[in-house]
Amino acid sequence: MGYCNWDGASEVTRRYHDQEWGIPLHDDRKQFEFLMMEVMQCGLNWNLVMQKRDIFRRCLHGFDYDVIADYGEADIQRVLETEGMIRSPRKLHAIVSNARRFQAIRAEFGSFCTYLWDFAGGKTILYDRHEDGWIPVSNGLSRRLSDDLRKRGFKYLGPITVYSHLQACGIINDHGKTCPRRQAINAAFPTVMRPADEEVGVQYFGDDEEYTVICNGCENECHVIVAMRNGSPVCLGGNNCPTGESVALSRCSP
Repeated sequence: MGYCNWDGASEVTRRYHDQEWGIPLHDDRKQFEFLMMEVMQCGLNWNLVMQKRDIFRRCLHGFDYDVIADYGEADIQRVLETEGMIRSPRKLHAIVSNARRFQAIRAEFGSFCTYLWDFAGGKTILYDRHEDGWIPVSNGLSRRLSDDLRKRGFKYLGPITVYSHLQACGIINDHGKTCPRRQAINAAFPTVMRPADEEVGVQYFGDDEEYTVICNGCENECHVIVAMRNGSPVCLGGNNCPTGESVALSRCSP
């Protein structure tokens, strides 16, 4: 199971994965669209949100932040009453507020892209072991960016949501090792390798592999096979190591 297998949820998500996700983005309108799609997704299934993307575009003026920043209560009510729209007044108010904060960043930095890419030094980041399927839900970069965005008044943009955005807009390339999009992006854009950065909630999205680990079963360093079982890492056995014991992933080293 590769990390990019999420694209098989529907034809819409497959096209999004193949044509948009992870490609370095340097367009403010698209940045705002991607960011607000993440806001709409909070607590919901990503495939559901992608299915409603055209509805969002129609009732939110194509994610034009300058237009949305001028929305009043009548506009919010109109959007909420649109057929097929996610009816969350809190999220809609957040999007309007975020559009105004977005304008403020553009006024300060010249563009939102300039502000955002400065956090990555202008290059797509390739984190150690991510191509092998070890993917966190957030990390130090997403936390630092989230902290700054929230200080500036943005809403619904915690470290996990921000990490998803960094993946989507190409600041972090988390396409799997065997995914053709990973190689295509790395060949076309400047990249930089970096070690793990305060990663939280790391999960393994790959095939069973051999690792040297500290196993919870015998508390010894063992050469074992690690696999995913019901979403959790499990030791399948190895040198002087019992089978069926959970693995201390934080201490794994390939």
